Amino acid sequence: MKRIALLSFGSVTAVLLMVFLLAPAKGSNKRDQKLFEKAKVVFKPLPKEIPSPKDNPTTPEKVELGKMLYYDPRLSRSGFISCNSCHNLATFGVDNQETSIGHRWQLGPRNAPTVLNAAFHIAQFWDGRAADLEEQAKGPIINPVEMAMPDSTHAVEVIKSIPQYVEMFKKVFGGNDPVTYDNIAKAIAAFERTLITRSRFDRFLEGDLSALSEEEKEGLKLFMDKGCSACHNGVGVGGHMYAKFGIIKPYPSKDLGRYEVTKKNSDKHVFKVASLRNVAVTYPYFHDGKVWKLEEAVRIMAELQLGTKLSNDEVRKIVAFLNALTGEIPKEARELPVLPPSSENTPKPQR
Repeated sequence: MKRIALLSFGSVTAVLLMVFLLAPAKGSNKRDQKLFEKAKVVFKPLPKEIPSPKDNPTTPEKVELGKMLYYDPRLSRSGFISCNSCHNLATFGVDNQETSIGHRWQLGPRNAPTVLNAAFHIAQFWDGRAADLEEQAKGPIINPVEMAMPDSTHAVEVIKSIPQYVEMFKKVFGGNDPVTYDNIAKAIAAFERTLITRSRFDRFLEGDLSALSEEEKEGLKLFMDKGCSACHNGVGVGGHMYAKFGIIKPYPSKDLGRYEVTKKNSDKHVFKVASLRNVAVTYPYFHDGKVWKLEEAVRIMAELQLGTKLSNDEVRKIVAFLNALTGEIPKEARELPVLPPSSENTPKPQR
């Protein structure tokens, strides 16, 4: 009898263990499973690495060089402004200004978008005038309102005057004259391709249905059902297409957007759709930086782009979901590098 009882106890234990192992994960009820199935068609999780272009392979040495150049203010005419000044990695790749402050306190015409995850975008800048990160990196250095170098030759002259940089360029690019403007841009772009900020939303898209709270899941459902995901989708939750700002109602702005690049009437007030990755911490919003609250930005977008008015509860839930898109900035990227000293031949700053 004792033996039979023991066998029965063991059988019950085995059954209970199987039930425990096969139990669905927290939050994986039918409703959440349906939401997951729909979301994984609309969005894609951020990969852990970004493929590099054939003409600019990513290497640890190139990333290290690019990081130093990204933080180096000597690439500006004043010797005061670096890439990080407007795309501060301590504040999620933005400067939290309506428009950035450039050379001699000039104000830029548009809000500085985050550099985080920018490699996934269809193009760079609000109007898409740069095809990739390499082309984008060349722009601000010689823009008279931004870093204001007289020309690319002067920027190269500065870097060539710093012996440690010359040695690093030789190791990274090889050749007899590796310090070129193209290579400066390539190094910065290689560093920027490491700026990936995976979030809880990525865990959800990979099958961890408990990664989002109930409110965030409700916000995700609203985000898709209301039509926000028609433009804000894919791996960047935006950033892969252009759209007119003010489809249903006009947005009060004189900025003609992509028209300034293409000169096509159909491109008036058309901008690259912003990626919503880290949107909760990259305020203020829109190309002019005029909106400081995420709740207000959500309301404006719903009304101007979708022709719908959201309730306070709907706005709250959508904003909750958008907060779940905040990722973690790579630790090694936000640690300040020690920059090489100038030489007696390094051109002096010009204020």
